[in-house]
Amino acid sequence: MIAVRGYEGRKVAVLGLGRSGLATARALTAGGAEALLWDDSPEARAKAEAAGLALCDLTRERALEGVAALVVSPGIPHLYPAPHRVIARALALGVPVDNDIGLFFRSLATPAWDRFDQVPKVVAVTGSNGKSTTTALIHHILQVAGRPTQMAGNIGRGVLDIDPPGEAEVVVLELSSYQTELARALTPDVAVFTNLSPDHLDRHGGMGGYFAAKRRLFAEGGPDRAVIGVDEVEGRFLANQVSEGPEDDRVIRISSGQKLDTVGWAVFARKGFLTEWRRGQQVAAIDLREVKGLPGAHNHQNACAAYAACRTLGVSPRLIEQALNDFQGLPHRSQMVGERGGVRFVNDSKATNVDSAAKALQAFPKIRWIAGGLGKDGGLSGIEPFLGAVVKAYLIGHSARDFALQIGETPHEICETMERAVARAAEEAQAGETVLLAPAAASFDQYPNFEKRGEDFTARVKALIG
Repeated sequence: MIAVRGYEGRKVAVLGLGRSGLATARALTAGGAEALLWDDSPEARAKAEAAGLALCDLTRERALEGVAALVVSPGIPHLYPAPHRVIARALALGVPVDNDIGLFFRSLATPAWDRFDQVPKVVAVTGSNGKSTTTALIHHILQVAGRPTQMAGNIGRGVLDIDPPGEAEVVVLELSSYQTELARALTPDVAVFTNLSPDHLDRHGGMGGYFAAKRRLFAEGGPDRAVIGVDEVEGRFLANQVSEGPEDDRVIRISSGQKLDTVGWAVFARKGFLTEWRRGQQVAAIDLREVKGLPGAHNHQNACAAYAACRTLGVSPRLIEQALNDFQGLPHRSQMVGERGGVRFVNDSKATNVDSAAKALQAFPKIRWIAGGLGKDGGLSGIEPFLGAVVKAYLIGHSARDFALQIGETPHEICETMERAVARAAEEAQAGETVLLAPAAASFDQYPNFEKRGEDFTARVKALIG
């Protein structure tokens, strides 16, 4: 556990008692603070009480009097579409609002670090798509290289729940826009920006607010190294802002599809090969075509990001190549579930928006596409250019009929349930085709989260193929 520093003997309110909230409460207490805990959910409050934690109703009129800070869980709106009433009250009273990420960065370094020859480092990964895979891949590469490392944030453990890092250890964090937007301290040693596509726009007041939340990791944090995906204009703008010029190798530009040979340090993937380019020449190259855990151009971009981050930490290209080939991928992210009769079954349940689904649709040549769920604003708008590989779509969930109207002449079938979609796709698929779950929609119409949706797909596939 990372004991929170700077609040000894003071009251700190904690709003939201999910994984991060409970870890925050324990970390505050370990640091000598008095934690005042609340959650709007009776079930969450009961769980906290069962864990021996005391509650305080923060919705009461004077509940925030004498409170040094309010720490908010990421799922709670703090600005758009409207602040939660407890947060609104804190803003009116001038009570600082923070989150566990801010507490982590202000508390990580301790006097014990003065005895280290090599102090710990933090790599923080943000972006719209590929964050989890990139984070897990960096962690995996460091393990293969024999470097002590922990993984936390939006993946794995809560940031305050990890062990205090030891000498030369690397903490790898996945950070969402909700987390980067609110954290009062953001000081990673290496910051990674994968890409940007529309998502969570209601929580950020539009695309500009969403990008601004991601940008804070670089503008506020001032990392020693910045790894930035430049396949969108926002990434190119960000790289330009934090760089002193094309030869500034504090910034490593990455791309999937573009050759980047006009800047000081770049890592790019083209035609299945990853290339590191530095100071006008090729430094290393890796063949990604047979790396089974990273199929498709979008995963090649993730490989470039992880490669670049690990190169800044001194890991050799040879070790990175070994680790890439060993990487098994993450559940629900282009996860190979099985194969039968030359037909592959791939679970990409995490593809909850059009951009991530489009990337999955570009990863395989002939696709039986299972899509649908609770559609987001715009539905499947923008998916049309990526339907060329789709042999047939099998549509499920709340938005199945709306999706059917948005995919033009693409053959499709309204299946409604995962059970029927998997059965029909498996029945009709031919050797050389891929049955792909890439929903382009949220899961909440039929499942509590995308993980449960992916688990349902996986279980039904495994029951079919034995």
